[in-house]
Amino acid sequence: MKPNFYQLLLGIALFAVGVSSCSKPNSTETLTNFVSEYDSEIIYSWNELYLQIDKDAKGYRPGPGPRALAYMGLSAYEICVPGMPSFNSLRNQWGSTLQLPILETGKRIHWPTALNTSYSILFHNFFKNTEFESGNGNLTNSEVHKMIDDLKYKYQSKYEILINPEEIKNSITWATEVANAVWDWSKTDAYGFEADLNPLNNDPAKPNFYDWRKEVLDANGKSIPGIWSPTNDNPNGGMFPLWGKVRTFATTETQKLCKAPIPYSNSPKSAFYAEALQVYNTCNASMSYEAKWVAEFWSDDIVGLTFSPPSRMLAIFDQVLNDRRVNLEKAIEGVAKLGLALNDFGVSCWHSKWHYKVERPENFIKREIDPNWEPILVNKVNNVSGITPAFPAYPSGHSTFGGGGAVILENIFGANYEFTDRCHDHRTEFLGKARNYSSFIHAGDENAISRVLLGVHFRMDCDAGVELGRQVASRILTKIPWKK
Repeated sequence: MKPNFYQLLLGIALFAVGVSSCSKPNSTETLTNFVSEYDSEIIYSWNELYLQIDKDAKGYRPGPGPRALAYMGLSAYEICVPGMPSFNSLRNQWGSTLQLPILETGKRIHWPTALNTSYSILFHNFFKNTEFESGNGNLTNSEVHKMIDDLKYKYQSKYEILINPEEIKNSITWATEVANAVWDWSKTDAYGFEADLNPLNNDPAKPNFYDWRKEVLDANGKSIPGIWSPTNDNPNGGMFPLWGKVRTFATTETQKLCKAPIPYSNSPKSAFYAEALQVYNTCNASMSYEAKWVAEFWSDDIVGLTFSPPSRMLAIFDQVLNDRRVNLEKAIEGVAKLGLALNDFGVSCWHSKWHYKVERPENFIKREIDPNWEPILVNKVNNVSGITPAFPAYPSGHSTFGGGGAVILENIFGANYEFTDRCHDHRTEFLGKARNYSSFIHAGDENAISRVLLGVHFRMDCDAGVELGRQVASRILTKIPWKK
């Protein structure tokens, strides 16, 4: 019996389905290959690993961490920009010293595989010689590199069964070329490369020596009122006194310096004295639960306890990334903009800190108001209390990173974005329960004021930091030609 017309159509349809079902599922079956067609899981996962490592990485806070994120974000962006048709490559943005390869026309890339390759290469490179906080539960260098390999192989195995071998090979080759080019460029920054191994710059036998005693003490070796001098957090110097010389991405030499601070005075009628009195009256045993909560919630000062203050912006970014389920293109735009901005925040802030060398509230208050006063910052790892971070006060680093970071996050995810920060939910060492914010600007402003509540900054430090951060963020967003 001959098949009728409808039976023939049904047979053809079933044959087509059978052929399709027998083929290996992979991204080459789509007609396009835009980065926006993928989810952001790969970016989220590598960000989360970074936050784990950053917690224990000695010498990575506050400058080297943001610097590493900048180059990782730049590599990710340049790898994916061929599949982001509305975005520009930044290959010519910083002169001829950055030599990036060009993707061969028509060569198909599986973007998540390429990103997985880039992040694994740069993680291994940036943390190659890093020292880690020792102690129970803290990571070792060998454990860190195993974690990097484990995450790499997790996604490599996942993608290998989905994507054809040729596309995997192309993706790994392309990513390796870009990541190595970015890494080679990062090494040409004499003040930034491996600076985590020498955070105080106080060893005459090492490059970039900085004799802080000649810079901040008088001829008799005594502290000068109003000028920063070492505190109990590190009596042998200040952290990263030369960080202001590190390469920036959208900030010129003159733009690295923030406005001048209120002039020093120990007169009870002076504006400077009023700044110190505000800290003294705010940070004390009678402060409210809310004030203590805010102070501890944003601290992130202690190596081995939490990730660093700059990385807090990445942690918030990851929370929103996960909550909104954004696509890979938006995630790439975010890590690139945020990484470059965090680098420039740190360089500008530390340039200003070591230019003005303003003393910390602790020094002034103990000398002029109350010798028994202490800030409430406690190292929960070794139980040392009354800590003041080991570098000048003005402007505040937290405020620069938070104030500027809020502008970048707003650019990525939109203004007036309500969110809950769960970065430290369920912590028991301090008040880390989640807090709600009406916008990223709201969170950034609270980050800044938390430093007064903690007792480690004057209000002027925080105001200047927020202003500086917002200026830097604006330049990252407008001076760099992201969009076509």
